[in-house]
Parts: sequence; structure tokens; C-alpha cells
Amino acid sequence: AEQAFDVELVVAVPDRLDSSPPLPQPMAGESLRTLSMEEVAKHSTKEDCWVVLYGKAYDLTKFGKVHPGGAHLIYDNAGKDATALFDPIHPKDIMEKLLKPALTMGVVDPASIKDEHIAKAPPPKAAAKKKPAVADGGQSVEVMEFVKPPLAAMLNTFDFESVARETMEPQAWGYYSSGGDDEITLRDNHLAFQRITMRPRILVNVREIDMTTSFLGASGSLPLYFTATALAKLAHKDGEVGIVRAAKKAGVPYMLPTLSSYTLDEMLAARAPGQELFAQLYVNPERSRTAEYVKKLEAAGVKALFVTVDAPQLGRREKDMRNKFTQQGS
Repeated sequence: AEQAFDVELVVAVPDRLDSSPPLPQPMAGESLRTLSMEEVAKHSTKEDCWVVLYGKAYDLTKFGKVHPGGAHLIYDNAGKDATALFDPIHPKDIMEKLLKPALTMGVVDPASIKDEHIAKAPPPKAAAKKKPAVADGGQSVEVMEFVKPPLAAMLNTFDFESVARETMEPQAWGYYSSGGDDEITLRDNHLAFQRITMRPRILVNVREIDMTTSFLGASGSLPLYFTATALAKLAHKDGEVGIVRAAKKAGVPYMLPTLSSYTLDEMLAARAPGQELFAQLYVNPERSRTAEYVKKLEAAGVKALFVTVDAPQLGRREKDMRNKFTQQGS
């Protein structure tokens, strides 16, 4: 679940994209004012927080309180250029997706940005040393360092999950693996999927097996697709661009996420000729932005649109919250 801010929630699909009165928009052709970095640096508190990303200054005072990655990541960089910290995970256009236009304060003169204005990443923490395990007999057993196995050793999807738990950063793993509150629904989803069985066809010639199919206007090598998940760069630097290429190689559709690590243009550019894609949509309270996004998908030949309608607020994911608390405490 994600939000759109000042502070407003992405909730559901309206009967029409223009069913609500449009919020005030900048006049056509109106350009953003030019700011110096010295002016941005004056807004460096939790109560008045401007952050520069990709040459633009944004007022993130309210957004910081509900930032999915933790408030400290925003407020610790108030009055600074945080592009270098932002870029490894987020796309260049995500603020245009999440914030009202009025919260874009202006374009920063690059000549005014000095080294002290640039947010620096904290030094990486050394991995915690593993304590030797104690066997039942009281003898200590040496714990071997985890070695990432070869891809050929992955026999099912649960194998990938086990490796991800060992190799991903704790915050990224917490974001990917956690469910809301006591994770009852997460567990029920696993159980529900396990109850799905296949009815075999008996005495059928299986010399030639063909699992190809089509759904929602897209063809696939088997009746599966890659669904949309946010921020794929948390797992790998290739992010959604890598998934687009993998989907083509596997011969199945991929659903492009709204809150991706790469921009929509970058994901579409990674397509092979003739590759078919779906797209997921969070409806933005700024309806004109949603309309523009949908038209772009349509023009690009995206086959189907999946609209998220069950995200009235951010989920309370306790595993994710504990990771943020630990980072803030350190």
C-alpha cells in the first residue's frame, strides 16, 4: 500500500477520472522559479523541510512524517541535495507521482550547490558477527558464513526466498517479506494458494506438452505473469528493467508497477519488439496526473490496466517498522 501526499491517500477508482473537481494546477507554460541552494538550506528542520532531488527542491515537511522508508531519512537531509541517496532505489519522477505540484518549490541553480550541501551516505555497517551455535550436548558448533548458491540450485520459489533472506539488506528484506500487523492475512494467503490443486487428465498423450495461453489480450508461454511490486532496486540494481527483460525471455507478461525504481519511460524502453506488458495503477488524487499516466500506457500499447482499490492507508508492517526503529536508534 502506498500514499499520495499533502497528505492524501490513493483510495479507489472513480467512475470517471474527472469525477472530482480538479485541484489547482500551474498555468500552461508556467515555469518553476529558480532557487539558490543557500535559500533551500534555510528550510532544514522537521517543521520546515525542503529537500533537493534531481535539481528540484520539494517541500517534504508533511511527506516526511509518513515516508515509507522512515521519517529520519527525510528529516536528516532537510535543506540538502539528497539525490545521491535517493537515486539507488527510486525513479527520477516519483515525486511527480506522489506530491501536489504546489510542493515543488523550484529549480535549483546547479552553480550554487556546494559540497556541504550534498547529503552523504552513512558508512556501511560491518556485518554482525555470528555467534557459534550451541548443540544439545553443550558443545559449540561453528556457524559457517552464508555462500550464495548458483542459480541452478534454485529448485522452487521458496529457495529464492531463503537466499534473499540471507543476502538482502535487513530493511529491504523487511519491506519485501512483511505483512500487516500480526501477518494473519499473509499466512492465510499462503494457505489459500496451497489449497489450489490441479485435476489431471488421464490417458492423454503427453509426448508433446504445450502450456501456451493468452489472457487479457496478451500471450504467454504458461498461464502465469510477473505481477507488480514496488521498488525492485531494493533487491538488485537492474530493478524493473531487469524484470522486463526476464519476462521477455520467459515468454510471459510483466505488470509494470506505479511505484517503481525506474521511470515508466525507462521500463518501456527495455521492452523487446512485440513484447506485451500489463500495468498497475494507484489512482492519484491529482486526477490529471492519473489521466496523463494512463494515456501514456495506452499509447505504449500496454495490454491491460490493474487498478489498486484496497489501499486506503499504509499497512502497519511491524517487521519493517522494527528495522526503521533500529536504524534510527543507531
